[in-house]
Amino acid sequence: MVKGFRGVMIGFLVILLSIGVLSVSEKYLPSPFNTNAFDVHSPGDWIKEDQIKVYSQRILINIPNASWSSFTDTNSMDPFLDIGANAIQIKPVNPFNISSGDIISFNTTQGLIVHRVIERGEDELGTYYIVKGDNNPLQDPQKVRFEQITGVVVAIIY
Repeated sequence: MVKGFRGVMIGFLVILLSIGVLSVSEKYLPSPFNTNAFDVHSPGDWIKEDQIKVYSQRILINIPNASWSSFTDTNSMDPFLDIGANAIQIKPVNPFNISSGDIISFNTTQGLIVHRVIERGEDELGTYYIVKGDNNPLQDPQKVRFEQITGVVVAIIY
């Protein structure tokens, strides 16, 4: 009887130990989700589903007043935008249509720049946007005004 009891106890301990090892190891498995990352706003929903038609031979996206853009290799928007990527842009009609997360092209004294809006605000001169290249460590030093904006990126084609 003691031998049978000892066998049952050893079996029970093996099962208990196995459950403990599995539950501990589950805590240290890599997760496909980054739960420690800070939230970055995504671009706005500029193209509605009813503007997109998918056919067997083509895709049709109805975007009024759209323009086609390509990019210079500056690395500021890597990996989202790089040389070889193309974009469809539209000219915004209202400064309040542009939100954090949108990618805008705008004129500066250095030329045309394409960066992501990280903040929209108001001051004595009106609406402004704080922008940053996705691959840049710091935001751009100047506020961007609505009048400087030449387009909002609404689609990327790689």
